[in-house]
Amino acid sequence: MITETLSSTNFDYSETQKMVAESAKGFAEQHIRPHIMEWDEAQTFPVALFKKAGEMGFMGVLVPEILGGSGLGYHEYVAIIEEISKVDPSIGLSVAAHNSLCTNHILLFANEEQKQRWIPKLATAEWLGAWGLTEHNTGSDAGGMNTTAIKDGDHWVLNGAKNFITHGISGDIAVVVARTGKKGDSRGMSAFVIEKGTPGFASGKKEDKLGMRASETAELILSDCRIPDANRLGEVGDGFIQSMKVLDGGRISIGALSLGIAKGAYEAALKYSKERVQFGKPISEFQGISFKLADMATEIEAAELLLHKAAFVKNQGRPVTKLSAMAKMYASEVCVKVANEAVQIHGGYGYTKDFPVEKFYRDAKLCTIGEGTSEIQKVVISKNILK
Repeated sequence: MITETLSSTNFDYSETQKMVAESAKGFAEQHIRPHIMEWDEAQTFPVALFKKAGEMGFMGVLVPEILGGSGLGYHEYVAIIEEISKVDPSIGLSVAAHNSLCTNHILLFANEEQKQRWIPKLATAEWLGAWGLTEHNTGSDAGGMNTTAIKDGDHWVLNGAKNFITHGISGDIAVVVARTGKKGDSRGMSAFVIEKGTPGFASGKKEDKLGMRASETAELILSDCRIPDANRLGEVGDGFIQSMKVLDGGRISIGALSLGIAKGAYEAALKYSKERVQFGKPISEFQGISFKLADMATEIEAAELLLHKAAFVKNQGRPVTKLSAMAKMYASEVCVKVANEAVQIHGGYGYTKDFPVEKFYRDAKLCTIGEGTSEIQKVVISKNILK
């Protein structure tokens, strides 16, 4: 079986993947690179940029063309996130969150009427999407959430708060998971779509972050927020189960974000090591540096292969929980390690904002935390291999 699989596997990018990657690379160089540090220092969330990304098809990557999307698969999606993240990970993070979380949740679990109502606006970035699962007291323990949704006739009344929400202020629409049953019951939560401007739906504190500073992270506050039952996604009680399925795909996107960071930091370190001369020769000729580069390159290659295996399985519609957790965990840990070594190779200059590795170093850490910490990925992986 292994021989058969290998003989039919092509590890090269298809023409579509190459074209999509080049398109994302060109977009990042033209529209993102000139503003990286300006946006980072001021914590500017460049809404207009995402409208441009929508025109390029980067905000509805997995959405069928009939609903206004690009109709692409996970290999192309990985390529887009990777190329953008090589230039600015915070923009890659926002593109990933919009596609994988909000848009994908609606795409997977909405009825046809709901899809027609919301997906085309999300796919073109006419609307930016947010996704609300995490709360102040429930990070990894999402089942213990305090936000409630109580049925009142043909409406639901939501109360509570969500935090660490990407696009929590600028988002035009949010998928929010709230408790409709007992706390801790995996069948006691339901998902709802809330549009900006709905009474009782507001933004709270914007987080002042170490890295990913051009990606907006803020609270969502629900205060007697009344929404029609027509805004409920799927069956009552399915919200948590839906969220876990959404995160399966989301973890592939965070793996792609991690891969982009690792490649960006590695390429910067490789270039610097060839240019920096000490003791009469480039530092790349010293074994201490060349061995670091060898390790970095090898681990990046391994992360990329694991990530595309998860993408392949996801495209086929097969269960991907274990593989996506492995890809996310490994790629995110590699990106932190590579960014750290890239700073080390730059020496004192790596600690300054004059070189790109300082920002990769700050941005990298989020990847081992967001959409499930490395520890949670190990819980997911071990549960799957011990079944």
